[in-house]
Amino acid sequence: MQKITVETRPIEGQKPGTSGLRKKTPVFMGPHYLENFVQAIWTAIGGVAGKTLVLGGDGRYFNDRAAQVILRMAAAGGAARVIVGQNALLSTPAASNLIRKRKTDGGVIMSASHNPGGPDEDFGVKFNTPNGGPAPEEVTNRIFEATTTITSYDILEAQDVDLSTLGETTLGDMVVEVVDPVADYAALMEALFDFDAIRALIAGGFTLRFDAMHAVTGPYAKAILEDILGAPAGSVVNAVPSPDFGGGHPDPNPIWAKPLVDLVMGPDAPDFAAASDGDGDRNMILGRGIVVTPSDSLAVLAANAHLAPGYADGLKGVARSMPTSRAVDRVAEAKGIDCYETPTGWKFFGNLLDAGRATLCGEESAGTGSDHVREKDGLWAVLLWLNILARSGKSVAGTLSDHWQTFGRNYYTRHDYEALDKAMAEAMLDDLRGRLPGLPGQVIAGRTVESADEFAYDDPVDGSHSAGQGLRVHFQGGARVVFRLSGTGTVGATLRVYLEDFVDDPARLEAPVEEVLADIIAAADEIAGIRNRTGRDAPDVKT
Repeated sequence: MQKITVETRPIEGQKPGTSGLRKKTPVFMGPHYLENFVQAIWTAIGGVAGKTLVLGGDGRYFNDRAAQVILRMAAAGGAARVIVGQNALLSTPAASNLIRKRKTDGGVIMSASHNPGGPDEDFGVKFNTPNGGPAPEEVTNRIFEATTTITSYDILEAQDVDLSTLGETTLGDMVVEVVDPVADYAALMEALFDFDAIRALIAGGFTLRFDAMHAVTGPYAKAILEDILGAPAGSVVNAVPSPDFGGGHPDPNPIWAKPLVDLVMGPDAPDFAAASDGDGDRNMILGRGIVVTPSDSLAVLAANAHLAPGYADGLKGVARSMPTSRAVDRVAEAKGIDCYETPTGWKFFGNLLDAGRATLCGEESAGTGSDHVREKDGLWAVLLWLNILARSGKSVAGTLSDHWQTFGRNYYTRHDYEALDKAMAEAMLDDLRGRLPGLPGQVIAGRTVESADEFAYDDPVDGSHSAGQGLRVHFQGGARVVFRLSGTGTVGATLRVYLEDFVDDPARLEAPVEEVLADIIAAADEIAGIRNRTGRDAPDVKT
């Protein structure tokens, strides 16, 4: 084995987004691309000499090869130990737990989350800090700066490390520890939830279906739901991680998980169903005849978390991303706890969780989690729902109905316009940004604008300021529209339009979403000129 220094030069476009760097897989496989970015991570964290790191990924195409490169670069940088999930697999929440439990210096997660995988699809790399959470902006800015000045990287010339066998081996002077990716995570879940109550619920005939979408959560769900909690074999489907996610799109929403939606709407519907995404940090919750929106799910979990042993003492506070519906705000107000509104990106929850200001957090994009790790956690959300159902004796639909009767209903949907010309999309929002001050008082599609602004966030813990986080238009009566460009795609720009209205009339709590939001949808198009600017008659995805 020999350490070599490879000369390189900066590669444009290596700026991490809200969850690391995501590009098409062939880009990451290009000469020096992965190596440059990994070296930039090492530079940004002051090197890896003597440090211990966690390494794992969601099993997508190039995951196995990238793991070997990262290990050889860690060894060349003088790292003391790297803890790797068997076969280089770790769900993102399991990686966060491992970082925290083993008190490591951080970890590298190979994933593009809910994006498709395969030779021509997406790949990603992100660094999580010692608290287990995604690197904050201050760190990602340093990583990006390092990518713009890099001249060389160090790597060890060595054969591949066997990542299929549990135990320790060495790579140069560095210890490579291969661990069971599920064991520590399963133990954490058992400490948080009333497994006896869930086990009794299932034994009593309660039926469930979990769709792992050919992604990393499959082994976790089979181990916990079937092996530990006693769900019948086959309750977890699409459970074997696949490099291309079975040719599908591992995003748990009614579009990409349509077979699951069809199941719960059909005659053979289980009592409960759920899905998770590529790296296991997102979730979709369903019941017989109903799909629970992520915003409603967060609110229900906040209202009922005390039914789980890990949250029996109550919540310190809750937090949501700005585009997420304000349903959880109403729960927080009723419970007399703080509710924080942050920019999109789980990293913004980290300071609140670390400071003990929040216990539960959530995003409208199917992410919910708590202070047990520093990532959103799909299977955790599933288990908390099961714990609530087991203790309350209610169905999913009954739980939602009771929630709306108590707190009112925030009708909510998101419209995505994908693969737009980036310059056009940016110009559209720039134009709207300039018109925001003149919108209050205007009547648009029958609704009166109350206020309009661009969201900025001042972190209450460290005082950091994050500007340009989305354009908001509020209407009288509690409705609002939010416009922002997503940072999770790899092609063009995705315009996301978030639409919300509040209803507390008991006679309207079960009305169709599109009916309630029709005038808000019309107002959004008129305000931004979406149809005229994009040429699109409808969004590509509605969630």
